[in-house]
Amino acid sequence: MRSVMKIAAVTAVAAMALAGCGSKPADNNSTSGGAKGSAAATGKATGNKLSACMVLDTGGVDDKSFNENSWAGMQAAAKANPNIKVKYVPSNSGSDYTPNLTKYAQGGCDSVIAVGGLMGDALKKAAKQFPKTHFAEIDNGNQNAKNIYGIEYNTAQAGFLAGYLAAGMTKSGTVGTWGGLSIPPVTIYMDGYWEGVQYFNKTKKKSVKVLGWNEKNQKSGTFSGSFTDQNKGKSITQAMVSQGADIVFPVAGASGLGAGAAAQASGGKLNLIWVDTDGCQSAANYCKYFISSATKNLSGGVETYLKKAADGTFPTGNYVGTLKDNGVGLSPYHQFESKVPGDLKKEITQVKADIIAGKIKITSPSQPK
Repeated sequence: MRSVMKIAAVTAVAAMALAGCGSKPADNNSTSGGAKGSAAATGKATGNKLSACMVLDTGGVDDKSFNENSWAGMQAAAKANPNIKVKYVPSNSGSDYTPNLTKYAQGGCDSVIAVGGLMGDALKKAAKQFPKTHFAEIDNGNQNAKNIYGIEYNTAQAGFLAGYLAAGMTKSGTVGTWGGLSIPPVTIYMDGYWEGVQYFNKTKKKSVKVLGWNEKNQKSGTFSGSFTDQNKGKSITQAMVSQGADIVFPVAGASGLGAGAAAQASGGKLNLIWVDTDGCQSAANYCKYFISSATKNLSGGVETYLKKAADGTFPTGNYVGTLKDNGVGLSPYHQFESKVPGDLKKEITQVKADIIAGKIKITSPSQPK
């Protein structure tokens, strides 16, 4: 998802003005210190000590989704290597992207990690302005800049497994999905989900219906317009339930928690598949409604990047997480372990193997290149 937020136009202004704008870097859950000044863009970390700074997207560090999981990767890296010092700053809106990136680039951070593809334009400008600072961006790998490392995930693969699972578990014959914004980090999940249902229908000669998205029409779908509005998420999900859906896949960050509230209010009519993280860990209050979760290993991607940087060389180019390297996948079934039929579990295992082997071709136009 998302990693992803409310779209806002970002205007570049003078560096001195930017230094005084944006959200204040968080002191809680962070450690200070590390190298003074930026490491050279040739790829060497400064003196084996690494000051790593993360600019979060909107939704907060406890969004139960991409922000929280990305920050967990920073914390894991710092725990594994005491030479890595980490901190984060939240973004209250898209207008905070440029000042937050600038403040960190000017403030002695060896590496600045931007969470979310919506930060792409602001990051590109910052990387050009501060060529000696190393940047990384989650959910965007097409920057073509020497000092930007892309961390991407082919979540269409995880979404495909989620769609097949939903189609195999529905009792009403209708499932749904909706997103926060109509942008590639969101629609890639929805594409995969839709394709997974179609593959189930084809192989099983069924006709499970998908509400909220059709990959063949990329300009139409159901979106909350937000990654934080839980009330909107609840109303969208309840509308899908009124149309017969008994399983819904929200791809909307914290807004998706509204789907959890809808499931809670449904009286047993609705179950969910969570997104980005294992919902039974990140949104445990709703665990009993989560059949599974379509995940991307955000924390692992961030942790690996920082560990390599601290060892002396910053990674370059792009990383794309897939089913093959466990960069994406399905979480355990948790409370649905005994409810998901054994045959369906075996089928999903085979579908995963066939995607990895290339026997199943996923056609989502939002897949990383």
